Amino acid sequence: MFAYIIRRLLYAIPILIGVNLITFLLFFMVNTPDDMARAQLGAKQVTPELIQSWKVKRGYDKPLFINIQADGTLATLTQTLFVQESLKLFAFEFGASDAGRDIGSDIKQRMWPSLELALPTFIIALITNISLALLLVLFRGSALDTSMMVIAVMIMSISGLFYIIAGQVVFSKLWHWVPISGFETGWGGIKFIILPVLLGVFAGLGAGVRWYRSIFLEQINQDYVRTARAKGLSELKVLFGHVLRNGMLPILTGVVVVIPTLFMGSLIMESFFGIPGLGSYTIDAINSQDFAIVKAMVFLGAVLYIIGLILTDISYTLFDPRVKLS
Repeated sequence: MFAYIIRRLLYAIPILIGVNLITFLLFFMVNTPDDMARAQLGAKQVTPELIQSWKVKRGYDKPLFINIQADGTLATLTQTLFVQESLKLFAFEFGASDAGRDIGSDIKQRMWPSLELALPTFIIALITNISLALLLVLFRGSALDTSMMVIAVMIMSISGLFYIIAGQVVFSKLWHWVPISGFETGWGGIKFIILPVLLGVFAGLGAGVRWYRSIFLEQINQDYVRTARAKGLSELKVLFGHVLRNGMLPILTGVVVVIPTLFMGSLIMESFFGIPGLGSYTIDAINSQDFAIVKAMVFLGAVLYIIGLILTDISYTLFDPRVKLS
């Protein structure tokens, strides 16, 4: 297993380089270092000297991919903005944002509000989706099953943004049950988290229930299920003792891979509810054209996703001894 993990980590290097390359291309297709300097300096009349000084201080005076003024072929490729910044990212040195803040410190501070939102949403949604899917499989083909599938498709067809706005209007503005936005640490912050958590669970209910239902329906007609019924087991024991257990492998694919990325936060949810997490941090960086934060968050998200994939493969061996990592 150790050799497998090392090999997967080595495979991740070109993937991360590609992700970083795409980030640079997309960002600098719509922005130039001069535009970034003007946005950060925030002055209407910015002199060329101030712009050049800002670029030199943050390293944006270097060529993007090829430095034709450098001596030697190696220096032509390495003395560039892409290589210099990429090396720092692979060393997990995020440095300072274009506005001068320490990115590493911001990440450590903002990851906790993101976790307070993402973790309960993830757990509640997982339990709810699996429970409803098992209920529909138990009553498969009935009016309950059909009506719930229609409702699930309707939930999927509506944008999550609608649920956020509707939830704020109804529960905050009209009924005044919870604050419309804000954040607070400790138990007093529950009132700020409960609405975005419930909206996040509801918005993903349609897709989650339909996916888990399809997994369980695939298992319900297998030979081992018919054997269990022939032995006299009740339908509930068949569902929870056999179908749920044997459906864990495909469930793990969608669950374990998400766990490492939970602290990255929800971009839209955090922005609308004023939660100072990593999601709103990224949105604010995009709006202010802060490339240092954008590339750091994209790189970190890619690293966490790769870790999630590796953990998924490892978890397969724990739930199914037939799976061998090689």
